[in-house]
Amino acid sequence: MIQLYFRSQPNKTRQLCCFSFTTQVWGAAVTFSENDIAAPTRQDFCKQNLSPQVVNEIQSYAPIARKIIKFVTEGKYKGRTWTKLAEFVDKFGSRIAGSKNLENAIDFMLDELKKEGLENVHGEEAQVPHWVRGKEHAELIEPRKQNLPILGLGSSVATPKSGITAELLVVDSFDELQRNKNLASGKIVVFNENYTSYGDSVQYRDYAAVEAAKLGGVATLVRSVTPFSISSPHTGWQDYDANVTKIPTASITVEDAEMLSRMFKRGDKLKVRLYMEAQNLPPATSRNTVAEIRGKTNPEEVVVVSGHLDSWDVGQGAMDDGGGAFVSWVSLAAIKKLGLTPRRTLRAILWTAEEEGLVGAFAYVKAHKSDQGKLDFVMESDEGTFTPHGLSFSGSKMGGCILQEILKLTASINTTNYETPQDGGPDIKLWTSKGVPGASLINSNERYFWFHHSAGDMMTVEDPRALDLCTALWAVASYVVADLSFTIPRQ
Repeated sequence: MIQLYFRSQPNKTRQLCCFSFTTQVWGAAVTFSENDIAAPTRQDFCKQNLSPQVVNEIQSYAPIARKIIKFVTEGKYKGRTWTKLAEFVDKFGSRIAGSKNLENAIDFMLDELKKEGLENVHGEEAQVPHWVRGKEHAELIEPRKQNLPILGLGSSVATPKSGITAELLVVDSFDELQRNKNLASGKIVVFNENYTSYGDSVQYRDYAAVEAAKLGGVATLVRSVTPFSISSPHTGWQDYDANVTKIPTASITVEDAEMLSRMFKRGDKLKVRLYMEAQNLPPATSRNTVAEIRGKTNPEEVVVVSGHLDSWDVGQGAMDDGGGAFVSWVSLAAIKKLGLTPRRTLRAILWTAEEEGLVGAFAYVKAHKSDQGKLDFVMESDEGTFTPHGLSFSGSKMGGCILQEILKLTASINTTNYETPQDGGPDIKLWTSKGVPGASLINSNERYFWFHHSAGDMMTVEDPRALDLCTALWAVASYVVADLSFTIPRQ
């Protein structure tokens, strides 16, 4: 659960077709919940309530949509998103929050956005965590010797300078840990949790160190949160409890977690030597990166497209989330290059420190409390930019109907799929949970978690054609929403 407190325009009524939509937003604890609508019911509702005038207005954008799609997928911008992203990630590599490398990358990005002719290009400061990995290694020393590849988990503390050498307690779940709590004291606890889904299994990465430390464990090694592995550890942020001793924690490969589990269940006495130099340094100053196309008649109303520019400190961050960030700003650059200016302002935000807990997004919300009511629509891509299929949406039923009609404009590139609720945009949840309509990319990301937070997140994962299609969909959807004569109704 994320808690967010802000005040926006109260009791703002929006009129569309034959309905009145009233949005009332005030400071409150936010709990994310789903509001799914069965497809047949949704279709019936849309047919009954979308007026012919609205449908006709949306379909009048067909020539512009075709122009954008052709320009991005066949014309001058063909391959541009891939080329620009490759140049960026090859130049800077990984970009963890707090690092000089991330700030250099942000400086480069600001210059690029200005060269593209986008408006109001600037950075907005945010204080971010500054965790440094340092050297680290683990070795099985009994009953035989074997190197165990590891990646320390974000915010982990270091081992003593001499390292930690201890026996292992291997468990498959938190429940099994509790059943063996009398065995945990003085042990390195290994979690060989079964991967069911990222959302379910990530709890072990998040809370393994806390649960083991409560029982006297001296460190934890956690099976990487991934459905597939080629001896590749996957990192990620983890959370300590202020009232529980902080112990070192790292991820290990799926293969090694399963091997240690098999050996432990056979009754082998297992001992590991663990060494980690991780440091939690004082917070650093980073920036959200912002660029716009200012609206021609209603510039105070804003449609946001976004992705995060930071990454983990392994790989290149090309997939998570270089692709999402570059689809967002290149879509604006394409619209600008085509000489299109919508009624409302189109704003690209490239978030910082998403990986450490949406830190940049929280800072942005706090700094723009008075502007929340001016956000008409928010979009984020942060779960892959593979072959796109459409958009997922959170918002009112009528808003969903309007978006489905807009997606028909992209039928030529097969991106008309619609799902609800919105998924794959964690930063924009801070708004969609308050009723602001928002959307994220539906794409062929079945292999996303194969590379997620690992050294495998390299440019090789990205495909030029898929990035073009994502950029085209992003550009058409955001431009039409920003240019309609009416606003998307709030929840």
